[in-house]
Amino acid sequence: MTSTVLVTGAAGFIGMHVSRALLAEGARVIGVDNLNDYYDPRLKHARLERLHATSPDFAFVRQDIADAAAVDALFRTHRPATVVHLAAQAGVRYALSRPFSYVDSNLQGSTAVLEACRHHDVRHLVFASSSSVYGGNHKVPFSERDPVDHPVSFYAATKRANELMAHSYAHLFGLPVTMLRYFTVYGPWGRPDMAIWKFTDALLRGTPLDVYAGGTLMRDFTFGEDAARATVALMHRPPTGTHAASPDAPTTWRADAPDRSWAPFEVYNVGRSDPVSVNTLLSLLESLTGRRAIRRALGMQPGDVERTFADTRKLQAALGQLPEVALADGLERFVRWFRDYHAL
Repeated sequence: MTSTVLVTGAAGFIGMHVSRALLAEGARVIGVDNLNDYYDPRLKHARLERLHATSPDFAFVRQDIADAAAVDALFRTHRPATVVHLAAQAGVRYALSRPFSYVDSNLQGSTAVLEACRHHDVRHLVFASSSSVYGGNHKVPFSERDPVDHPVSFYAATKRANELMAHSYAHLFGLPVTMLRYFTVYGPWGRPDMAIWKFTDALLRGTPLDVYAGGTLMRDFTFGEDAARATVALMHRPPTGTHAASPDAPTTWRADAPDRSWAPFEVYNVGRSDPVSVNTLLSLLESLTGRRAIRRALGMQPGDVERTFADTRKLQAALGQLPEVALADGLERFVRWFRDYHAL
């Protein structure tokens, strides 16, 4: 019997790649997205066209996950065995002016998904978190065991809240949940609000580009298809916990391992553990495009962090491998796709 997987945010960047990976495995995928205008919806429609062309086992439902009644009806109709919850209001700086977009999608919408999973016997919820939850931490690399109590953006605060919300459902209702802290995912079909897209666009069009903090900020870039493969592989490993929903369960918790729980709940970093500076990134893109950047120097932006750096030992222990595409190779694929997509 073909397994049904419901993917929220399926028209998004990671959502499209995860859906394709699932279809390649023979799953039936129900893609859900509200197709909002945070960035050009035409890109989202193009991703959906690619998914429909990939397999007849992909079905799309346009739906806002903040509508709890509609989400419940969606689950009742399709009865997914597994849910990959990627829908979210993304972006750090956007939250400075539109915080309620994050409340609607990341908090209210995620609660609707958790409730639907609870009431419709979902066997495993894979839930997107973010490397941004590490906030102002200075110890590197960032480990799942590190404290994550000081977010520096409202977006990060909502993603940390998602982790806590999901853990409560794992404990109270025995819902197996795997949280994935993605580290700066990029690649073909990526997001226009991300630096790699903006830099490539500016280089090819000969327009100025913004470089913050002298280009010294460090990021752990993760290729999109690698992130999708890790997501699907972990989807097949639902956590079991030890004493889910047991009144005495908290006595089994270890304070030195906050990434683990008595409940069926796990947290993984998804990254390459190989951060590079924005200056290095820009130099690689200049080489790939054959253009010199027209730089506009700006200071550190509100909500930004100096570096991200994933400790991926837990991911490697679980899967036996790590994201494998090196930045130079991934950028070459992205630039080739970008030229083709924009006919440049």
